[in-house]
Amino acid sequence: MSRVARVTLSGVLGVVFALGIAGVVVADDLNFYWKEGLRADSEDGAFKLKFGGRIMLDMAWFEVDEVLDDEEDPLDEAVEFRRARLYFSGTVYDAVEFKAQYDLAGGDADMKDVYIGIKHVGPGKIRIGHFKEPFSLEEITSSKYITLMERSLANTFSPGRNVGIGYLGDAMDERITYGIGVFREADDFGDFSGGSDYNVTARVTGLPLYQDKGEKLVHVGAAYSHKKIPGDELRYRARPEAHLSTRFVNTDHFDAEEADLIGVEAAAVYGPLSVQGEYIMADVKSAAAGAPGFSGYYVEASYFLTGEHRRYKASEGAFSRTKPNQNLMADGGIGAWQLTARYSSIDLNDGTIEGGEVDDVTIGVNWYLNPNTRIMLNYVNSDVDGVGGADIFQVRFQIDF
Repeated sequence: MSRVARVTLSGVLGVVFALGIAGVVVADDLNFYWKEGLRADSEDGAFKLKFGGRIMLDMAWFEVDEVLDDEEDPLDEAVEFRRARLYFSGTVYDAVEFKAQYDLAGGDADMKDVYIGIKHVGPGKIRIGHFKEPFSLEEITSSKYITLMERSLANTFSPGRNVGIGYLGDAMDERITYGIGVFREADDFGDFSGGSDYNVTARVTGLPLYQDKGEKLVHVGAAYSHKKIPGDELRYRARPEAHLSTRFVNTDHFDAEEADLIGVEAAAVYGPLSVQGEYIMADVKSAAAGAPGFSGYYVEASYFLTGEHRRYKASEGAFSRTKPNQNLMADGGIGAWQLTARYSSIDLNDGTIEGGEVDDVTIGVNWYLNPNTRIMLNYVNSDVDGVGGADIFQVRFQIDF
């Protein structure tokens, strides 16, 4: 994106936020307040507005075997704003929802969730725009609420955000959620060109156990995606669960026509203890590469030393915000402290493709100063099969509003 485009977008966002805030201030029937972020609701509930964003500042230190290091740009110490997002969202006339979210990290304004939705369409709602395809518990759970700094190696296969239309809903008092959509592969600005191929993606989740407002629960789910490969060229690659690292496994580009993704997921919460895992496989239609099949999986666990539990948003089939029993410095409170660990693996070797296989062990400590502020410490031990390994130390300073 050019400097002019960035400035223009920045100006547009500024105007949107200014008009939104001004509207809240001058309107007689809007109540302006703070609830883990900036909110405004009309007295009858027909209008609901949210303003906010997130900042995530990461630092990392590396000890890497020479064979995995880049001589021209060696892994040593690094720092980045992993995410720096602003958003404006809401519901108007109780029937239409919208969201406009942009990430300014990296020097340009990438589109994240930018969509329009129509509510109360049968038991669910229609969503149109740029948003996450309904696939994977880990992917659907916001980066604000995942327990480790990065998602697992298996997340390499998740479709992420694309431009499309979807139908989302729940049933049986939110004990079941579902989503299905048709999407076009889009870039970071929501653009696509050429071709007429679409992805079809669907996910369903269930709560066979849900007690004490989520303090005890069991979650299960499954997802499927049929993907048409843009340009008939595909590549899978993965970092060792450290965004500041280079990629340790990589199939490089190879000829492919289609891919079928299948994911299964499960999670359980029992008070302060939580466990979660997923398995994702990708079957690729590729005459040139011998129809390869790739896979990845992870298992993770976490425990709150201070007695909290992972909160769950039943309407989305995903985890949500942690709220400390006592915020830092509130009546002597120390916030919430959480220990977490994960084992994950990805295999990109099959057919004629030798992309590599890597296993990661990640352990972490999370300190929630309050519901909006978190400090994360992670250690990653990454082992690339038959090649070498790396030890990575990371820290994140995070706030959302």
